[in-house]
Amino acid sequence: MLLLVIFFLSFFLFFRFATAYGDFTLMFKNHVKREEIEDKVIWITGASRGIGEVLAKQLAALGAKLIISARDEAGLERVKSELSGKFAPNEVKVLPLDLASGENKLKEAVELAESFFPGSGVDYMIHNAAFERPKTTALDVSEESLKTTFDVNVIGTISLTRLLAPFMLQRGRGHFVVMSSAAGKTPAPGQAVYSASKHALNGYFHSLRSELYQKGIRVTVVCPGPIETSTSSGAEVVGKKGVSEKRLSSEKCAQLTIIAATHNLKEVWISYQPVLAVMYLVQYMPTIGYWLMDKIGRNRVEAAAKKGNTYSLSLLFGKNKSS
Repeated sequence: MLLLVIFFLSFFLFFRFATAYGDFTLMFKNHVKREEIEDKVIWITGASRGIGEVLAKQLAALGAKLIISARDEAGLERVKSELSGKFAPNEVKVLPLDLASGENKLKEAVELAESFFPGSGVDYMIHNAAFERPKTTALDVSEESLKTTFDVNVIGTISLTRLLAPFMLQRGRGHFVVMSSAAGKTPAPGQAVYSASKHALNGYFHSLRSELYQKGIRVTVVCPGPIETSTSSGAEVVGKKGVSEKRLSSEKCAQLTIIAATHNLKEVWISYQPVLAVMYLVQYMPTIGYWLMDKIGRNRVEAAAKKGNTYSLSLLFGKNKSS
């Protein structure tokens, strides 16, 4: 009984006094430790747009040596030209990469990345690239979509890690920063396969950290909720009359990700409400959390089909605004 009272009190205090976008661990970390970034080699996948692009810009400004990857080479060159900092843009390395290209291609990419800065291998690997289809029901997902999602989000990401980690182990240090998702911590009606891929990432990287932590390998898993980017899937904030999804900016998400990494936090959740509340309920009171998601599930899928708000508390009551 006492534990239950303590939990509810903590829960209340969190929503009363916590920041509007971060979990408990981020409440007490309000600055980037620049010394952990400056002069370090940081490799970012999915860096041609969205959060990856913003991460590149913020890290370059902090004095990092950057390697930026994505399938879109022209997009990478554009991002490079817009970077500024101690080593940017001239010393930024562009490394086109398709995570679904197979182990041989990924091995070549790792060897190139390790050779770009003589005397300095990759210090941080930021796994940001991801594939996500528009929201649909779990039973409507095609085999092609299933394979494509897992090839990029899981198999490619894990393969790249397996190939890079031995170099880090030789140096006795290295840090993997994994952009997972709130969908990797809770049910995500309308995003079953994407959610499954992020759950898989969480399981792999937390296990990897436990195996290699004493050998100098660090892992930070970042679980953002809805983020406003130029390529957000599903309902957009901009240009959709009647839709009012509250999405955190890419800039704030990137800033908090860098804070989490430089403080060596193991896992952080980044989102506006009500997503954070749902994550806490599912984590600490699963019976209530899953009941809540069961109530929301069908309504959320219907809201997505109508291009409506898929993160509103009104989904509990079946009130979905559409455009």
